[in-house]
Amino acid sequence: MSGSFLFRVMTRFLSHATNRIDAKGRVSVPAAFRAVLQERNIQELYGFQDFVFPAISMGGPELLSRYEKQLDMLDGFSAEAHEMSLLVHGGGIFMKLDPEGRLMVTDFIRAFTGITTDVTFVGRADYFQLWRPEAFQDAQAAARSARLRRDRPV
Repeated sequence: MSGSFLFRVMTRFLSHATNRIDAKGRVSVPAAFRAVLQERNIQELYGFQDFVFPAISMGGPELLSRYEKQLDMLDGFSAEAHEMSLLVHGGGIFMKLDPEGRLMVTDFIRAFTGITTDVTFVGRADYFQLWRPEAFQDAQAAARSARLRRDRPV
């Protein structure tokens, strides 16, 4: 059982790490995240502007498929379907890592996140996110504070 559990954990994006963007606008994806990409045989990344946070969510093609399945359940002419398509398709891109495991930090990423010199990679189980380091720290602190407020007896 422990081997099975270990395998499931090894195929998830966990934790966070901050890396510096190089002079050519590339950033090294953390080794642990590259290992998950390799284990899942993800060659091309789908990235989209997160619906809530100033972050870019990145995963394999199955991430896009998951959102498109939700879209397929909606009336194609509904306002909800149009909004979802604007977010999933209009706010999305396909990207690839270079042979050294780096990702180009494009204007698309920078404009939405405010990323300048450093990128914080944040594991989100079956996908990961790109954050401006200070924005991630603030969001994580706010989430922790909200959990404490909810979990404390009055």
